[in-house]
Amino acid sequence: MATAYKVLGQVAPAATTATAVYTVPSATETVISSVTVCNRSTAATFRLSVRPNGAALSDEHYIAYDAAIAANDTVVLNLGLTLDATDILEAYASSANLSFNAYGSEIS
Repeated sequence: MATAYKVLGQVAPAATTATAVYTVPSATETVISSVTVCNRSTAATFRLSVRPNGAALSDEHYIAYDAAIAANDTVVLNLGLTLDATDILEAYASSANLSFNAYGSEIS
């Protein structure tokens, strides 16, 4: 099995729109070591979830829900999330001024 360490995904979603940050490719497992949330403007909130096998979003999928982030601040989440093929890391922001970055390794 080969392991590739990489930037898994980067998004700056539209306000109040759930957006996939990263989807695990087929025949691949992934470890998400960290996620950063960068606020480029005024105070806001964000949500972060993992949808196993691309399932519809449900309450049990949330890692963070309406977590506050101060103006011009960055939140670093050191997670160690283990995901299987077709799992989705998804972000949601209260404003269009948040950027989400996921870092980790793909095992295939």
